[in-house]
Amino acid sequence: MVETTPRRRWMRRTLISLGALALVLALAIGTGLWFVSNRYGGNIERVGDVFAELEEGARPAPASPVDQPEATADPVTFLLVGSDTRAELEPGELPDARADAIMLARFAGDREHAQVISIPRDSWVDIPGYGKNKINAAYALGGPTLLIQTIEQLTGVRVDHYAAIDFDGLIQVTDDLGGVDVVVSETTSNGPYTFTAGLNHLDGDQARWYVGQRYDLPGGDFDRVKRQQNYLRAMFTKLFSQEVFTSPGKLDSTLLAVTNAVAVDDALDNGDLLSLAYSLRGLTPADVEFFTAPVLGTGTEGAASVVYLDQTAGERMWGYLQTDSLGQNADEFSNEALPEVPR
Repeated sequence: MVETTPRRRWMRRTLISLGALALVLALAIGTGLWFVSNRYGGNIERVGDVFAELEEGARPAPASPVDQPEATADPVTFLLVGSDTRAELEPGELPDARADAIMLARFAGDREHAQVISIPRDSWVDIPGYGKNKINAAYALGGPTLLIQTIEQLTGVRVDHYAAIDFDGLIQVTDDLGGVDVVVSETTSNGPYTFTAGLNHLDGDQARWYVGQRYDLPGGDFDRVKRQQNYLRAMFTKLFSQEVFTSPGKLDSTLLAVTNAVAVDDALDNGDLLSLAYSLRGLTPADVEFFTAPVLGTGTEGAASVVYLDQTAGERMWGYLQTDSLGQNADEFSNEALPEVPR
């Protein structure tokens, strides 16, 4: 059965980290820090106590870069989450739902490179206090805190910040931008739309069906992950386009739409967000690399279809992330990288 509505919140955090923050910086230079901080930073919801219940002594150490002469700051790692829920939420309320998309986003110490790694939602992992289960069950069982704990245990990489995205808000951003362009390798259909091989210009509703498709794709959820990443790549490209920057009205409406779709942990105040934006001023879409966590294959556990992660290759990937050197060693993970033209 084809899903009628894709997951509501799967990209909130990547957009704030890569697109919105850099755009806020551009506006800050021209209009004043106080105004920008309050108009846009104040538009972002905060999720409280995300890290409060984590035992500090049991968490991974902060990333320890090696051989990074160009590093100007500490690496920053975000957990990006989107949820299955279709229910309307009160401000600050956590959805009692499984996480549909799970990504680690790393901003390198040189602030000129970033990597985004998707972890398949059906990955069969240890959830602290609950035993083996799909990784997205951690979100349903314990919200962001338990998901962070699960990912830190799995990867050995410390999560510095948490964010989630309201997919409906992202759709509004797409329309405010006048649509985005994605290139696909094969013609497929989902709901009322057909996505033809080659270039497709998507409005917001088309984007909703594009990123939500998994049926009739040979790789199922794996191909959907690539579509999510491909859409992010297209969104970043449009956000950084000359058209947006040369139109103050479009820039303002886009920033308001983006920040309205965003929720981050309450450790990130407006000043922190602006500071991060400034540090990322040299980052462009071409500097962002997308990967999927290494996978051995699929199988079943009870009645559930699950994904088995490749522990050996995964340890190499997470080790590079811990030393902030994944970008320099990306060639080792060409099979896990987002292809130039995904399905």
